[in-house]
Amino acid sequence: MAKERKRSPLKTTSKTKKTSTKRRRSGSRKKSTFKKDMMIFSTVIVMIAMVVLGYFIAKNEAAVQPNPNGLLLKSVSDNQSLFESLKKVKEERALKEEKREAELALKRKKQQEAAQREAAQKKAALQALEKEKQQKDLEKKKVVTYPAEVVKVEEVISVSEKEKPKLVIIIDDVSSRSQLAHIRATGLKLTPSIFPPYGLSPSNHKLAEGSKHYMIHLPMESGKVFDKQAKTLMITDTPERMEARVKELRRLFPEARFVNNHTGSVFTSHYLAMERLYHALIKEEFVFVDSRTISSTKVPQIAKKYAQPYIARDVFIDNIHTVDAIHKQLKHAVNIAKKRGYAIAIGHPHKVTLQALTSAKMILKDVEVVYIDELYRRKVSQ
Repeated sequence: MAKERKRSPLKTTSKTKKTSTKRRRSGSRKKSTFKKDMMIFSTVIVMIAMVVLGYFIAKNEAAVQPNPNGLLLKSVSDNQSLFESLKKVKEERALKEEKREAELALKRKKQQEAAQREAAQKKAALQALEKEKQQKDLEKKKVVTYPAEVVKVEEVISVSEKEKPKLVIIIDDVSSRSQLAHIRATGLKLTPSIFPPYGLSPSNHKLAEGSKHYMIHLPMESGKVFDKQAKTLMITDTPERMEARVKELRRLFPEARFVNNHTGSVFTSHYLAMERLYHALIKEEFVFVDSRTISSTKVPQIAKKYAQPYIARDVFIDNIHTVDAIHKQLKHAVNIAKKRGYAIAIGHPHKVTLQALTSAKMILKDVEVVYIDELYRRKVSQ
């Protein structure tokens, strides 16, 4: 019994060891299974995440740079809609391209036309300059010759250093007896320039009857409304027409010597027309006074050609219709007379002009106001 008692603890210990080993093995198997499950679960999660991530990346790339050829559609109707959309886009692009090409072609055409116009203008300007140069060269080469019937009248300026400077004041546009009366009422030696007869005043020539000091105010082409006055001389008039007009003036004003232009900026700046008139005036013993309505007047060259003094206006006194402005212009004319010995001013029979002249005695005290025929005295030679 004692022996049996001694062996029983050993058996109990062995059994206990076997039981604990089994338990350990069972726990180990459970842990291994759990690890495998976790790995499978993690792998699935990672795969799902990668699929989702790939989907979003593909979606973003498609939004940034769509590639229609790479799209896979679910149905035939979707494919057809896509192709129709692409076709529409292509057509719109083609239309825009055609429109852009048309605009560019129109722009190029306009540029070409502008370049052609500019070239034509330059060519015309060069031709005009060349023509003007040729005309000047021709005029320089011309020899001064006079037809046998032309009488050369030399006008000698009557000015002496011992006398006061002389001032001629011409009153243009005179066409009535009342105007003449107001001019004479100033008490100054004003030279009236009388219009030849015309529609509104057919008997103007009679205003000169009994008058010794007067001029003829001849309408000449200006390119303005004034050209509508009857018998206005035009640059297109023939020499015969001009001669006939000058002869008519001589018949209407038998005692007249001086003629000045009414307007006439176009006429006096046209060499050929002015030369024809100047020739006709000399033949009838008229002296032309240039009103200088334009700076490009050709009268100085023509007067030189005919060996005549160039007689011209120095100052317009009443471009501004106020007494103060007219007095200012009179002072200017007086200063010219003091420097040169004489001056010629032109005014008009306005009420304010005659008032200003009447009240200008202090301004005119240093000059002698004279009629134009008292300044230019005739010297005739054949």
